[in-house]
This record gives sequence, C-alpha cells and structure tokens, in this order.
Amino acid sequence: MNDRIYPDEPASEFDEPPVEFEDREGRPIEIRPYDGDEDEMEALVEMYLEFDPADRAQGIPPGRENRIRSWLENILKGDCLNVIAWDGDQAAGHATLVPADEGAYELAIFVLQAYQQAGIGTRLIEGLLGYGRANDVKKVWLTVERWNRAAVSLYKKIGFETSDAESFELEMTLRLT
Repeated sequence: MNDRIYPDEPASEFDEPPVEFEDREGRPIEIRPYDGDEDEMEALVEMYLEFDPADRAQGIPPGRENRIRSWLENILKGDCLNVIAWDGDQAAGHATLVPADEGAYELAIFVLQAYQQAGIGTRLIEGLLGYGRANDVKKVWLTVERWNRAAVSLYKKIGFETSDAESFELEMTLRLT
C-alpha cells in the first residue's frame, strides 16, 4: 500500500483531445490520442532518437533504438493512456499515464528540445489529463527532479501539489475527480 497524499479537491477541467493550437513559434500543433497506427509508432521512435540526452530523467526515455521500441511497446498498449503533440507528421511531444497503484496513474511527459518553451508541454499535459478524465482516471502522480524548476513550475500551474519532498525528487499529485 502506498501512502501517497492527493489533494482533496479535483483539478480544473481539461479539454479532451484532439486539440489544435498555434504554439509560441507560430507552428500549428495538434494534440491527439495515440491510436495504435504503425506510422505513429515510427514517428515516436524517430522523436525519441532525436531526444537530447541532457533531457533524459530517471532513465527515460531510453537512448538506443531497440530499447526505445521495447519501452514504447510497453506504454502504448494495455491500460496506459497516451497523447502525442504533432507538428504536421512529426511528433513534437508525447505524454503518458501509466497505471500504478490503488487506481492512480503515473504521468510522464517528453517534449523535443526544438519544441520546448513554446507552450506545447502545458497543452500536452492538459490534453492528457482531459483524456485521462474521460477514461475514468481519478488520481495522477509524478516525480520530478527538484532542480528542474521549469517542470516544477509547469506542474504547479496545471494544479499538481507537492506530496513528498524528502529526496532529490519531488513527488507531485493531482486529483481529477
């Protein structure tokens, strides 16, 4: 049993994807759920092959193609929920909710370096949370390295609250319903 603490009140509403918007660089971005299409899988593999090693945290995403494929095969099936940010046919970002414990899901998000600081991460998480709520996800948690101020600020802006700060990582939680 996990003694993770969740906020008493649910977070605000989030739009369920598909969602289209223009990012801060003027690029048309569409966020939509992963639909199992092989082309989408290949686009994600390409995105992760381009991923800057400095942006990897807690061992993910993996660095080598065979490990990327294996990791994606695990999180793109089953009870995991996934949304992708698209710039045309290029995957610019990916966020996932992975079933964890006691009806809670762990959130992970990845945005390619060339697309960071453009508002895509915020919209990607909001889209994922809207998709999660529509699929009966009630609680979400994540861990983030405490020195990653940009990520911590983003999570707080969306409504996550710090539930554990006793290590080099912060654990943050959010209640959807």
